[in-house]
Parts: sequence; structure tokens; C-alpha cells
Amino acid sequence: MDIDLAHEAISAALLGNWVEAQKHNLKIIAQNPKDIDALNRLARCYAELGQSKKAVATCQRVLKIDSFNSIALKSAKKWRVLKPGEIQNGQITLSPELFLEEPGKTKLVSLLHVGDQKTLAKLDSGDEVGFNPKSHRIPVLCSDGKYVGRLPDDLSARLRKLIEAGGIYKVMIKSIGAKEVTVLIREIKKAESYKDSPSFPIEKIEYISFTPPELVHKKSPVPAIVEEEEST
Repeated sequence: MDIDLAHEAISAALLGNWVEAQKHNLKIIAQNPKDIDALNRLARCYAELGQSKKAVATCQRVLKIDSFNSIALKSAKKWRVLKPGEIQNGQITLSPELFLEEPGKTKLVSLLHVGDQKTLAKLDSGDEVGFNPKSHRIPVLCSDGKYVGRLPDDLSARLRKLIEAGGIYKVMIKSIGAKEVTVLIREIKKAESYKDSPSFPIEKIEYISFTPPELVHKKSPVPAIVEEEEST
């Protein structure tokens, strides 16, 4: 995926510039026809521009790739009742903070052991969820307490310490599919005792030295005389 194009598409949508957002998403899909995020964004563009048939058709493209995609399922259901040229009123505008990642202050993570399909189907990108930091393996929960998935063990251990020290964190659904849920964790208030260290350390790229094959010393072949002595 072209990250720059995705950012431009999202920025245009947040500003309500649906024609511009549509152009960017179409460019992404031309490069990768199975980019579900871009297809869902494109469907939203069509709906906002009054092109309900194209919006529903684009949702169908998503569902051919991921038949349980909750965004496409819900959107198609809403937009089927629209007449050509009619725009859906009262649609939820996603908060810009969902797409703004800040090094050290946010963490994008895929949940482990996600919950059942009925629970996931009720969630959309941008929905705020919670978690139980008292658990050894921190679970992410819906507002009604239903299980969505859990955080990796190393992240659970770190967050538990930060929260116990007074840190406050917000969790939002970034993307959701049939078997995968990605959440964005954002630092709201840093614990005083951890003020000099980031909540989420920036991952470093480890460089591994590489020795060209031609420079690797190969073992010398065993002399034939040794083989003869062993056979006698």
C-alpha cells in the first residue's frame, strides 16, 4: 500500500473533500485491487457524493474479499435504501486522532485470540473500547463488557505498570475484520514516575551483518589417502 496516498485520502475525507479522497483511493486500488481499507473509504466517498449504487457495489467488492467485514456489511445495508443523488444524513465522522500516530505516545497493535463474530460485527473503525489492566493478560472489552481480544503479553505487562503508576490510556478500533482486530492505544496522561520515558518505545531496526558467500571459508576436502586408511 502507498502510505502517502492513504494519508492523503484520509486527510481529504476528514476535511469533507470527497472528490479528492475518491481520487486518492482509486489510485491505491489501481495498485492493489484487494486493499480493503481503500475500498471501504472509496465506498464512503461514493455515498457522500450521492452515488449510492456505486457505494453498495464497492461494499460488495469488499465482501468478496472478506465476507465478514463489518464496515462493508453495515454500510451496504445503510446505503441500499438511498435513492440516486440522495446523501445519507447523520453519518458518523471518524475522529482525526484515530489516524494520527505519535511516536512514543501511540501504539498500533493487532489483538490476539479475537472474540466471536457476533461481538465483532457490532464494532466499527473509530469505536472506543476499554480494557481490564488488572488482568495478567489484558483483555480489550466492548462498552457492555463483551470480550473483543487481548493484548500481547509484553505490551500487557508494560501497560499494567504504567496504569498502576497513574497513566491513562484510550483504546480505539483502528480496523476490524472476520478474524483480525487492530486497535490504536493512545496516551492521555503519562504517569509522573515515567515522565522521562515514552509509553511506547520506538522500535529500532536491527542490522545484521552479512558475509558474502564467496568470502566464507569452506572446509578443505578430506584427502583420498585418509579415506583409504579408514577403509583398511
